[in-house]
Amino acid sequence: MPSSNSNLFMIDIEGIELSAMEREIIKHPHVGSVILFTRNFTSPQQLEQLIREIRDIDPNIFVATDHEGGFVQRFLRQGFRSLPASRVYGDVYDLNPEVGIQLAKQYGEVMAKDLLACGVDVSLAPVLDLHGQSRVIAHLDRAFHHEPEAIIALASAFIEGMHAAGMPAVAKHFPGHGSVSADSHSTMPISFASMDELKSKDLKPFIELIKRGLLNAIMPAHITYKEIDANKPAGFSTIWLQEVLRHELKFDGLILSDCLSMTGADIGNLMTRTEEALKAGCDMLIVCHQPRQVLLELLQKITLSQTSASAARITHFKNQMLRFVHPEQNQLKPYLSTIAQEKDSAVVSKNQQFNTSETI
Repeated sequence: MPSSNSNLFMIDIEGIELSAMEREIIKHPHVGSVILFTRNFTSPQQLEQLIREIRDIDPNIFVATDHEGGFVQRFLRQGFRSLPASRVYGDVYDLNPEVGIQLAKQYGEVMAKDLLACGVDVSLAPVLDLHGQSRVIAHLDRAFHHEPEAIIALASAFIEGMHAAGMPAVAKHFPGHGSVSADSHSTMPISFASMDELKSKDLKPFIELIKRGLLNAIMPAHITYKEIDANKPAGFSTIWLQEVLRHELKFDGLILSDCLSMTGADIGNLMTRTEEALKAGCDMLIVCHQPRQVLLELLQKITLSQTSASAARITHFKNQMLRFVHPEQNQLKPYLSTIAQEKDSAVVSKNQQFNTSETI
């Protein structure tokens, strides 16, 4: 059944304040969210003002960012507490599982509280991928661990911290990016793993956390898994999104596409990508790094056939957010081992090697 509620695009903005065209874009009924990057931030005060301007245009819009910790932190100065990379929790877990889990929960809550205090509703986190050979996952320490069981324990704790602060969780990149070396931001990765292989490793954290009811949203990977759907990346595949994720795994939360401008999403022009992602089963679509006129024309020209179920999932996701929760006066005491401190101090040097300011 078609729905009149079509606010299913998550779009970006170019700078630290809104342009006239961006104000027009945000007014469009197809836009339901804005995602912020490092280029949109100079201070917490500026960030709050920018978000107020966005909400003055549309009070119902929600604001997102990628603030995982480590090398993927959009707002890493002037009041925002530095978060360890996810791999740090895994290293601590190997020494003492209880402490690793405690750390993950603590910092999940810290991350959420700091963002909510400035008006950011959701961080697109956590990463459930394995720490394997992926350049964009393992090399940036974005994965908790190389073992699914450890990821399950640590990600569950991190999400519990997010939920305690009032922030929903967005797990990525389904069904798993960690075992694929290529970076979907710059190429189209291919996996030859069988379904049995994926279920025994990469898929395991997604399967278990869905069972536990911890995942509010899932972001599919721009990776083609040749043994399952040889023709389409997971984010454009009805096999992955409908047959596996919805029917087999019984996931009923929001499916949020990865950015449709990425090279890994190269199945046609932007209009084709949008239509194919919706057809496959995505509820909401991220479109970033496009000229403003191109984005506006996409919104004006596209004919949407959004289902009422998809619209309901967007509404439910928004209802799970708790806006403007202010951090406690006494900040949580950082509890990092020597391993954690060493990894945290490496952020600057790795950021010089990789452009992480716009990694999703």
